Amino acid sequence: MPDLIPFPRERGRRPRLLDAFCCQGGAAKGYADAGFDVLGVDLSPQPRYPYAFIQGDAVAFIREHGHEFDAIHASPPCQHDSDCQRIQRNAHPDLIAPTRTALEATGRPWVLENVGGALPKLCEPVMLCGPMFGVRTYRHRYFETGGGLTFPQPAHLAHTVPQAKMGRPVPPGWYGQYVGNFSGVQAAREVMGVPWMNRDGIRECIPPAYTAWTGAHLLALLTGAEVAA
Repeated sequence: MPDLIPFPRERGRRPRLLDAFCCQGGAAKGYADAGFDVLGVDLSPQPRYPYAFIQGDAVAFIREHGHEFDAIHASPPCQHDSDCQRIQRNAHPDLIAPTRTALEATGRPWVLENVGGALPKLCEPVMLCGPMFGVRTYRHRYFETGGGLTFPQPAHLAHTVPQAKMGRPVPPGWYGQYVGNFSGVQAAREVMGVPWMNRDGIRECIPPAYTAWTGAHLLALLTGAEVAA
Protein backbone atom coordinates (compact mmCIF):
# COMPACT_ATOMS: atom_id res chain seq x y z
CA MET A 1 0.00 0.00 0.00
CA PRO A 2 1.50 3.40 -0.96
CA ASP A 3 2.17 6.10 1.60
CA LEU A 4 -0.58 8.60 2.23
CA ILE A 5 -0.13 11.74 0.12
CA PRO A 6 -0.18 14.98 2.17
CA PHE A 7 -3.17 17.18 1.50
CA PRO A 8 -2.46 20.54 -0.17
CA ARG A 9 -4.15 22.59 2.55
CA GLU A 10 -3.65 24.42 5.80
CA ARG A 11 -3.93 21.93 8.62
CA GLY A 12 -6.94 22.31 10.87
CA ARG A 13 -8.92 24.44 8.45
CA ARG A 14 -10.99 21.82 6.61
CA PRO A 15 -11.98 18.27 7.59
CA ARG A 16 -10.53 15.39 5.60
CA LEU A 17 -12.71 13.05 3.56
CA LEU A 18 -11.67 9.80 1.92
CA ASP A 19 -13.41 9.21 -1.42
CA ALA A 20 -13.15 5.45 -1.99
CA PHE A 21 -13.80 3.97 -5.46
CA CYS A 22 -13.57 7.56 -6.63
CA CYS A 23 -13.63 7.17 -10.44
CA GLN A 24 -13.51 10.64 -12.05
CA GLY A 25 -14.63 12.56 -8.98
CA GLY A 26 -18.32 13.47 -9.17
CA ALA A 27 -18.82 12.71 -5.48
CA ALA A 28 -15.54 14.42 -4.59
CA LYS A 29 -16.60 17.73 -6.19
CA GLY A 30 -19.72 17.86 -4.02
CA TYR A 31 -17.81 17.14 -0.82
CA ALA A 32 -15.19 19.76 -1.70
CA ASP A 33 -17.96 22.27 -2.30
CA ALA A 34 -19.42 21.37 1.11
CA GLY A 35 -16.12 22.18 2.82
CA PHE A 36 -13.97 19.03 2.82
CA ASP A 37 -10.44 18.34 1.65
CA VAL A 38 -10.75 15.17 -0.39
CA LEU A 39 -8.42 12.31 -1.22
CA GLY A 40 -9.55 9.80 -3.83
CA VAL A 41 -8.53 6.16 -4.09
CA ASP A 42 -9.36 3.83 -6.97
CA LEU A 43 -7.98 0.61 -8.38
CA SER A 44 -7.69 2.17 -11.86
CA PRO A 45 -5.71 5.27 -12.85
CA GLN A 46 -7.92 8.37 -12.77
CA PRO A 47 -6.07 11.13 -14.64
CA ARG A 48 -9.22 13.28 -14.69
CA TYR A 49 -9.73 13.16 -10.92
CA PRO A 50 -9.56 16.81 -9.78
CA TYR A 51 -8.18 16.27 -6.25
CA ALA A 52 -5.37 14.38 -4.53
CA PHE A 53 -5.40 10.75 -5.66
CA ILE A 54 -3.86 7.38 -4.82
CA GLN A 55 -4.16 4.33 -7.03
CA GLY A 56 -4.85 1.23 -4.98
CA ASP A 57 -7.39 -1.20 -3.59
CA ALA A 58 -10.12 0.91 -1.98
CA VAL A 59 -11.26 -1.64 0.61
CA ALA A 60 -7.69 -2.30 1.74
CA PHE A 61 -7.05 1.45 1.90
CA ILE A 62 -10.11 1.98 4.10
CA ARG A 63 -8.91 -0.79 6.42
CA GLU A 64 -5.42 0.68 6.73
CA HIS A 65 -6.06 4.42 6.56
CA GLY A 66 -9.78 5.08 7.02
CA HIS A 67 -9.38 6.04 10.68
CA GLU A 68 -7.01 8.85 9.63
CA PHE A 69 -9.87 10.76 7.98
CA ASP A 70 -12.75 12.69 9.49
CA ALA A 71 -15.29 10.97 7.20
CA ILE A 72 -15.44 8.46 4.37
CA HIS A 73 -17.54 8.14 1.23
CA ALA A 74 -17.48 4.82 -0.65
CA SER A 75 -19.11 3.97 -3.98
CA PRO A 76 -18.26 0.31 -4.69
CA PRO A 77 -18.51 -0.54 -8.39
CA CYS A 78 -22.18 -0.79 -9.35
CA GLN A 79 -21.77 -3.07 -12.36
CA HIS A 80 -22.57 -6.16 -10.30
CA ASP A 81 -26.07 -4.78 -9.66
CA SER A 82 -26.75 -2.89 -12.89
CA ASP A 83 -29.47 -4.05 -15.30
CA CYS A 84 -27.20 -3.52 -18.30
CA GLN A 85 -24.47 -5.81 -17.02
CA ARG A 86 -26.96 -8.53 -16.06
CA ILE A 87 -28.44 -8.46 -19.56
CA GLN A 88 -24.96 -8.84 -21.04
CA ARG A 89 -24.16 -11.61 -18.51
CA ASN A 90 -21.00 -9.83 -17.43
CA ALA A 91 -19.52 -10.90 -14.09
CA HIS A 92 -18.31 -8.31 -11.57
CA PRO A 93 -17.35 -8.63 -7.89
CA ASP A 94 -19.89 -7.68 -5.22
CA LEU A 95 -17.98 -5.34 -2.90
CA ILE A 96 -20.81 -3.83 -0.88
CA ALA A 97 -20.53 -6.14 2.15
CA PRO A 98 -16.71 -6.02 2.47
CA THR A 99 -16.78 -2.25 2.00
CA ARG A 100 -19.36 -1.83 4.76
CA THR A 101 -17.31 -4.03 7.11
CA ALA A 102 -14.21 -1.93 6.44
CA LEU A 103 -16.15 1.31 6.98
CA GLU A 104 -17.64 0.15 10.26
CA ALA A 105 -14.19 -0.75 11.60
CA THR A 106 -12.87 2.81 11.15
CA GLY A 107 -15.04 4.40 13.83
CA ARG A 108 -15.65 7.33 11.49
CA PRO A 109 -18.93 8.59 9.98
CA TRP A 110 -19.41 7.15 6.54
CA VAL A 111 -21.57 7.05 3.42
CA LEU A 112 -22.00 3.96 1.24
CA GLU A 113 -23.57 4.77 -2.14
CA ASN A 114 -24.91 2.57 -4.91
CA VAL A 115 -27.55 2.07 -7.60
CA GLY A 116 -31.13 0.81 -7.37
CA GLY A 117 -30.15 -2.73 -8.27
CA ALA A 118 -28.20 -2.93 -5.02
CA LEU A 119 -31.12 -1.73 -2.90
CA PRO A 120 -31.77 -5.14 -1.22
CA LYS A 121 -28.18 -5.09 0.08
CA LEU A 122 -28.32 -1.58 1.53
CA CYS A 123 -29.51 -0.80 5.05
CA GLU A 124 -32.24 1.87 5.18
CA PRO A 125 -30.71 4.04 2.44
CA VAL A 126 -31.88 7.51 1.45
CA MET A 127 -32.69 7.91 -2.25
CA LEU A 128 -31.59 11.05 -4.09
CA CYS A 129 -32.90 12.14 -7.49
CA GLY A 130 -31.77 14.97 -9.77
CA PRO A 131 -34.76 17.34 -9.50
CA MET A 132 -34.37 17.41 -5.71
CA PHE A 133 -31.30 19.56 -6.39
CA GLY A 134 -32.18 21.25 -9.66
CA VAL A 135 -30.30 18.65 -11.73
CA ARG A 136 -32.14 18.00 -14.99
CA THR A 137 -31.95 14.22 -15.05
CA TYR A 138 -33.57 11.40 -13.11
CA ARG A 139 -30.51 9.68 -11.69
CA HIS A 140 -31.52 7.74 -8.59
CA ARG A 141 -28.72 6.95 -6.18
CA TYR A 142 -29.03 5.31 -2.77
CA PHE A 143 -27.02 6.40 0.28
CA GLU A 144 -26.57 4.22 3.36
CA THR A 145 -24.94 5.85 6.37
CA GLY A 146 -23.10 4.80 9.51
CA GLY A 147 -20.82 6.00 12.27
CA GLY A 148 -23.47 8.24 13.76
CA LEU A 149 -24.46 9.90 10.49
CA THR A 150 -28.07 10.01 9.27
CA PHE A 151 -29.82 11.79 6.40
CA PRO A 152 -33.45 12.89 6.12
CA GLN A 153 -35.25 11.58 3.05
CA PRO A 154 -36.00 14.56 0.76
CA ALA A 155 -39.40 14.71 -0.89
CA HIS A 156 -39.39 12.82 -4.17
CA LEU A 157 -41.62 14.58 -6.67
CA ALA A 158 -43.27 12.78 -9.57
CA HIS A 159 -41.24 12.49 -12.77
CA THR A 160 -43.34 14.84 -14.88
CA VAL A 161 -40.64 15.94 -17.35
CA PRO A 162 -40.21 13.38 -20.15
CA GLN A 163 -36.82 11.66 -20.34
CA ALA A 164 -35.13 10.65 -23.58
CA LYS A 165 -34.50 6.95 -24.06
CA MET A 166 -31.01 5.63 -23.41
CA GLY A 167 -28.62 6.63 -26.19
CA ARG A 168 -31.12 8.94 -27.92
CA PRO A 169 -30.70 12.71 -28.51
CA VAL A 170 -32.44 14.85 -25.88
CA PRO A 171 -35.33 16.91 -27.30
CA PRO A 172 -35.71 20.50 -26.04
CA GLY A 173 -37.33 20.58 -22.61
CA TRP A 174 -36.70 16.88 -21.93
CA TYR A 175 -34.29 15.28 -19.49
CA GLY A 176 -31.35 13.22 -20.72
CA GLN A 177 -30.53 9.69 -19.66
CA TYR A 178 -26.75 9.78 -19.53
CA VAL A 179 -25.88 6.10 -19.36
CA GLY A 180 -24.36 3.64 -21.80
CA ASN A 181 -23.10 5.09 -25.08
CA PHE A 182 -25.17 8.26 -24.78
CA SER A 183 -24.92 11.24 -27.12
CA GLY A 184 -24.29 14.84 -26.12
CA VAL A 185 -21.32 14.70 -23.78
CA GLN A 186 -21.04 18.48 -23.49
CA ALA A 187 -24.71 18.84 -22.59
CA ALA A 188 -24.34 16.06 -20.01
CA ARG A 189 -21.36 17.83 -18.46
CA GLU A 190 -23.45 20.97 -18.04
CA VAL A 191 -26.49 19.16 -16.64
CA MET A 192 -24.47 17.11 -14.16
CA GLY A 193 -22.01 19.85 -13.21
CA VAL A 194 -18.93 17.81 -14.19
CA PRO A 195 -17.13 19.79 -16.94
CA TRP A 196 -13.87 17.81 -16.60
CA MET A 197 -15.37 14.36 -17.23
CA ASN A 198 -15.51 12.25 -20.38
CA ARG A 199 -18.37 9.92 -21.33
CA ASP A 200 -17.00 7.03 -19.26
CA GLY A 201 -17.01 9.15 -16.11
CA ILE A 202 -20.40 10.76 -16.70
CA ARG A 203 -22.36 7.58 -17.20
CA GLU A 204 -21.43 6.28 -13.74
CA CYS A 205 -20.93 9.45 -11.72
CA ILE A 206 -22.80 10.89 -8.77
CA PRO A 207 -23.86 14.46 -9.59
CA PRO A 208 -21.87 16.74 -7.26
CA ALA A 209 -25.11 18.38 -6.11
CA TYR A 210 -25.99 15.12 -4.33
CA THR A 211 -22.80 15.00 -2.29
CA ALA A 212 -22.80 18.73 -1.61
CA TRP A 213 -26.04 17.90 0.26
CA THR A 214 -24.70 14.78 1.99
CA GLY A 215 -21.50 16.68 2.75
CA ALA A 216 -23.44 19.45 4.47
CA HIS A 217 -24.96 16.85 6.81
CA LEU A 218 -21.55 15.27 7.41
CA LEU A 219 -20.04 18.64 8.21
CA ALA A 220 -22.90 19.43 10.60
CA LEU A 221 -22.26 16.16 12.42
CA LEU A 222 -18.55 16.90 12.73
CA THR A 223 -18.94 20.53 13.84
CA GLY A 224 -22.24 20.47 15.71
CA ALA A 225 -23.66 23.09 13.35
CA GLU A 226 -27.15 23.20 11.87
CA VAL A 227 -27.73 22.18 8.25
CA ALA A 228 -28.93 25.15 6.23
CA ALA A 229 -32.49 24.74 4.93
